[in-house]
Amino acid sequence: MLPELGTFLRFQAQRHLQAALRRPGDIVGPLIFFLMVVTLFPLGLGPDPAVLAALSPGILWVVALLSSLVVSGRLFQSDYEDGTLEQLALSPHPLALSAMVEVFCHWLLSGMSLALVSPVFAGLLNMPTQAMPVLMSSLALGTLCLSLIGAVAASLTVALRRGGVLLSLLSIPLTVPVLIFGTAAVREAALGYDPTSWLALLGALAAGGCVLAPFAIAAGLRISLEA
Repeated sequence: MLPELGTFLRFQAQRHLQAALRRPGDIVGPLIFFLMVVTLFPLGLGPDPAVLAALSPGILWVVALLSSLVVSGRLFQSDYEDGTLEQLALSPHPLALSAMVEVFCHWLLSGMSLALVSPVFAGLLNMPTQAMPVLMSSLALGTLCLSLIGAVAASLTVALRRGGVLLSLLSIPLTVPVLIFGTAAVREAALGYDPTSWLALLGALAAGGCVLAPFAIAAGLRISLEA
């Protein structure tokens, strides 16, 4: 049973990664959105380096949240439209695991890529260099949390034609702790303090989400399929 499940999950991962790579706009789009929004802040706030450096942790995290919302709405959409989601629900393999494979692939291609290039955006806002490793670490953990939250909301709205607004209303209140912890970690690092406790809280949220979110996602998908 376990070898068969491993083969199934590996096939699912390959399928989602190949589908995403055939649509490079889904990967590059959030990065371009991030860049465009970040470059608007110096125009609105002024070019003062001290002001931009002080506000950069909050700016980068808010934009990361918005980028996550932009792409979360497309989770499970293609599988729902072509009937694959119904087949996965009828499969002997747990729907929660199948859905989590797609969420992790989505996170690797969107959240991790955003975390890796975040120092470039941080440099545009004059963030201190000692805070950039913490920025990358916090975004890696935080975007995983955001992907899990977005997946839960997407599972409930996948059957709706215009579920984007509802997805945002469901997601944003749940993302507030992630936003607070991530911003606090980067701000502490920028000021020269120890951000370990804030990163630990983000890690705890990510670990808890990986345990609990699959069941919520599976339940949401079944509700959407039965609607």
